[in-house]
This record gives sequence, structure tokens and C-alpha cells, in this order.
Amino acid sequence: EYKTKERASEASFGRGSHMTVFLSSRRRHTRLRRDWSSDVCSSDLVVEVKGKVVTPGLIDIHTHVYSGVTDNGVDPDIGGVRAGVTTMVDAGSSGCDTFWGFPAHIIPNTATEIICFLHICRTGLATNPDIFSPQSIDLDKTIQTIKDSKGVITGVKARMVSPALEIMGMEMPKMAKRAAVEAGVPLMVHIGDTLKRYDANVIRELLPILDKGDIVTHYFTGNPGGVLDSNGKLVPEAKEAHDRGVWLDTAHGRMNFTFDVADKILDQGVLPHCISTDLTVPGRQKTVHSMTEMMTRFLAMGFTFDQVVTMSTENPAKAVGVADRLGTLAIGKQADISVLEIKDGNWMVYDILGAGKKSDKAVIPVMAIKKGEIYEAGWGPRPWGWEPDTA
Repeated sequence: EYKTKERASEASFGRGSHMTVFLSSRRRHTRLRRDWSSDVCSSDLVVEVKGKVVTPGLIDIHTHVYSGVTDNGVDPDIGGVRAGVTTMVDAGSSGCDTFWGFPAHIIPNTATEIICFLHICRTGLATNPDIFSPQSIDLDKTIQTIKDSKGVITGVKARMVSPALEIMGMEMPKMAKRAAVEAGVPLMVHIGDTLKRYDANVIRELLPILDKGDIVTHYFTGNPGGVLDSNGKLVPEAKEAHDRGVWLDTAHGRMNFTFDVADKILDQGVLPHCISTDLTVPGRQKTVHSMTEMMTRFLAMGFTFDQVVTMSTENPAKAVGVADRLGTLAIGKQADISVLEIKDGNWMVYDILGAGKKSDKAVIPVMAIKKGEIYEAGWGPRPWGWEPDTA
């Protein structure tokens, strides 16, 4: 058993306030508390972050971190605590035949918290394409694997892409939905056919099967099967899904985020709930770079910093069912913390097509605190570190 207190000077607690934050830790279970007593000077550890912004620990709701199993899996801590992110959701890298490497090898050797969504494809993303026949899905084993995972798996993932749709059509996401319902977890669905081969109107069949608590990811995709029709209008099923409580996640990735689509959606007033990276090894190098750069892109699109923080902390915590302990800085919550720098400059951020937007502020990770341990940010994904391109 150990006890520590960390002090964060000028910490944002809630919305824009400045105060000292104490963390009281016992048995590696960290809780946040207010303490105005005079024992601040006797703290075991004082971390001064004057001039920085302290937020709830960032939660990246769509990543791929099955490093060593899938060819694009990122080392979790490189994209996690060493990038200012305290929790990552692996969005379907594993299926029922490949999942058990997560609790055996990845999670015990990772400081970043990993939450898993299980791919409806039995091999997850260890094969490409993932689904290549109806036998790629074992519904009963998928359900049982979720139940046997003791809470490590908190959702099911399905990808609305070819050739899976060409082989199985809507039967594939319906099987994924059945698995989610029977296992008592939400369904996350990737929209946008990156091979551009399937009927774009499939989105109008998909969205009605999603219930409150399910997640649409790649909300700003420009690929066929996204939420815009051929005239650039939101399909009515998208607003209906939003209104009944389906979470809308943006998940940038390498092929599923364009500013043109984003602007058209935002102009029609149905805003996303979550910001995420869809982090992979090539994505980190070429398009996504980091969760904090995703936050910068949303600042460039006109979102306020408060909105961006909520979309990177509180909302994803609710979407994956961990809001009882993560996502906000509040007395009694687990004290996962991200320390960020808001750096003024003349920055340029790009979507997957190379279209750019300017921002006068960039979000840079400084450190993460997870379970009482401090992790300073690494060098960053670019040769010069964390900053975006200059305009």
C-alpha cells in the first residue's frame, strides 16, 4: 500500500477554473479529492504545471493496438500515456479466435488502460479482408467470448465494407447486433466502404437497427455508405439515430475523414459526440498522428476547446460504459488526468484527401497520470515532435 498526493497548479477543474488538485492513492486505485488543508507542502510529490491545461484523462474511443498480432497494431503506450491519452478502446482488432492475447500479453504489459470491442469476424483484423465467407463469423463463440472476458470486452464491432457486404449484405451487421444484444453490450459500426463497391444506400438500412448506446464510427467519412446522400444532405435516418441516443464518433483514420463532409454535416446541425483517431501504425505516421492533433483539427473546424475536451473525455466514457469512474474530474472519480499545452501559432491541419484548415492554436500533450503514475509525453509522431504542420 502506498499514498501519494500530486498537485496541479492552475488546473482546470470542471470548466475553466484554476485550483490545486490532490490525488489520494491506495493500492493503485486513484481517486480525486479536494483538500484545502495546509498539508500541501508535505505532499510526497508535487507536479507543477503552471500555464498548462489539466483535463480528465483523454479517452480515444477508436484505436487499433493489438501490436504483434495485427500488422497495423500500435504499441498502446506510444499512442496512449506517452501521448497524453489514459484510455484507449481497441475497435475490433481481435475476434473470438484471436482475443485472448489481449488479457494474456497486451493488457498486463501496458500502462494505458485498454478496453476491447470484439470484431464480429472471428479472426478480427489479423486477416485482410477480415470477412471473406459466412464462415468468418462464429456467432455463438463470439457471444461466449464476450461473457468469458469478465468485462474486458465491452462491445461488438462490425465493418460495413466490401467484400463482407458483397458476401453477406445486411445479414452481417444484423448478426453483430444479435451478438451485442445477447452479450449485453453495445455495437460499434464502421460506416463507409473504403473499396467503394457496395450500394451507398446501405446506410439507410443500417441505422434503423441501432439502438440507444450503439456507436456509429467514421461519421465524417466521404466513402460510399456514409451519412450524406448524393445531394450532400443528411439521410433522415442519421438524425433519427442521433435523436434516439446513438453515439456519433468521427474516427479519422487513413481513409474516413474529410473536411468537406464534416462541414456539410455540421451545417445541418447534427453534431458528433466523440473525437477519436482510428490509430494504426501507418495512420500515426501519415494522417492521424495523435489524439491531440485530432483535437486541434476540431478547433480548426470551429469547435470550442470545452467542446473538444468533452468529446475526448466525458462523451467517450459514457459511450463505452465507464462514466462511473472515468471521463470527468470530480470528487470520488478515478483520477486519470491529461496535462496539455495550448500552443499559439500559425498551424495547418489536413484531412485524408489533403484538404487543409488553419488553426491559431495547437493541442500538445505534456503528460498523463494513470493510476498514480506519471508518464511524460514522448517525442511525438513527426520528426519535429507533436506540433502540426505550419501554415
